[in-house]
Order: sequence, then C-alpha cells, then structure tokens
Amino acid sequence: MEIVKVHPALGAEIRGVDLTRPVDEATQKAISKAFDDNIVLVFRSQNLDEKTQLAAARMFGEVAVRVRPAGRDPGGDYDTPFMMVTNIIRPDGKPLGSFGDGEMWFHHDTSYYPEPHRATLLYSMKLPTWGGNTCFSNMYMAYDNIPRKLRDRLEGQKVLQIHDYLRRERLDLGKVDMTKVRHQEQPVFITHPRTGKKALYISRLMSARIVGWSKEESEDALAQLFDISEDPSIVYEHEWGLGDLVIWDNWCSIHARKDFPRDQERLMRRLTIVGQAMSF
Repeated sequence: MEIVKVHPALGAEIRGVDLTRPVDEATQKAISKAFDDNIVLVFRSQNLDEKTQLAAARMFGEVAVRVRPAGRDPGGDYDTPFMMVTNIIRPDGKPLGSFGDGEMWFHHDTSYYPEPHRATLLYSMKLPTWGGNTCFSNMYMAYDNIPRKLRDRLEGQKVLQIHDYLRRERLDLGKVDMTKVRHQEQPVFITHPRTGKKALYISRLMSARIVGWSKEESEDALAQLFDISEDPSIVYEHEWGLGDLVIWDNWCSIHARKDFPRDQERLMRRLTIVGQAMSF
C-alpha cells in the first residue's frame, strides 16, 4: 500500500489496495490512520458492486441506515443503506435518486442530525464529459484561520443547522416551517472525537443562525466564517474518474459539488458511517 498526498491541505490517494478483495487487518489499520491524518481518502479505479462497497465502508465503522426526510421525499429506496446521487430521470419521469444536477454549496453531511454521521463514501458509476468535481475544505485549518477576536466571541456558541434538500440557497427562517425540516443546534467549534483537534462546524448551505445572537450579528459572523471555510488554499478539488471511491470525514471537512451538463448522466452510489453527538 502507498499513501500519496493529493493536496497540501487535505486528501490522500491510497494506491496498491484492491477493494474487491478482503483487506487484511494491518492494511485496515494503516488506512484508518491515513484517514485521521488526511481527512479525505481516494481509491482510484475500483470495480465495486454493492457488496464490496459495503465491505469497504465497514473498515471505517458501522454503516448508517437511510432516514426518510421530515418534509419531502427526495426519492430513492429507503430499504437499503445506499443513496443514489444522480441527475438521471427514469422512463416514468421520476428521478432515480437524490440531488439532481448542477452546483451544490459547501456543507457537512447530516450536521442537522443529533448524532452527525462520521463519514461519507461516494463511488462513481457514470460521469459527464466535464464538471461535477467535488471540493473538500479542511475545517481544522479553517478554525485556525479565524481571527482571534472573532474566535473568542464564538467559543461556546451554538449554530442552528438546517437541511431541506436545497442545493444553492440558504433557508429563510422567517418563512420555513421548522416541523417540516430536519434541524439541530450544534457547536460552532467542535472537538473531533477521534483526533481531539478543534474544527469549525459551519457551512454556507446548512448553517442558518448563531443561537442567541441578533440576526445582524449572526449574519455578519457567518459571512466571515463562510469565506474563511471556503478559502481556496485549504480546498482540495477532486476530479472524478470512473470507479473512484472517495471517503471523507464529515466532522472536520465540508464539501461542495461543481456544476456539470444537465443533459449528461452522472451517477454516484453513496454510503455513510454512523457518528455521534458533537461537543465543544
């Protein structure tokens, strides 16, 4: 096995591992350490079916079950842990899976759960001729880059995280029915349960309001944090190849999807890993 850094801020490619075959214990431990160290791992050109993707996921923990949204159904099968992330439309006119086409802003997966999932695994099955890259940002570095005065104000504060399957806009709290969207108050800064390091835990797509702050104070602080969290110097952009399996740590990274042609198919198979409650 070889571990090759793909970006100075985060991300590593794991070479010499065929995930269609059983992975021995020593290699699994090395992969687990590489994950803690690099936040994002890339396994190129894998030929995975559902069984072998599940086996790969279990190296990182318990596979999470799909939870039906509180408000509206984004489509797909809830009798399987897999989510199909796709813009493909079936002959009956219904989407095959979730999240359609186009750009999707930076976010943590399941930050709106009481126990956010630890990791996400995405496997590429069909790709457009261009676009659809996934960008990942290092939220340890984002935390370190917050000006001291602002960081001191935000220590011990919470942020309201909300998700309603939007992709390129924030929810208007004055118009949303909170009973119909999943939401959760989370620490603005978390201590990563495995590494013990501090990470910024906000995102442009899902962070709605700093709890207890006025709207103006909250919006001003969040605008600064969004810009810090999306600083290009701490972002790795992954250009997908067919058969790529990418796993990322949802507790210390945010990710975004770039635009791609709406008339071309893009099909990804997704799993998540069970997590736990976040703490300061």
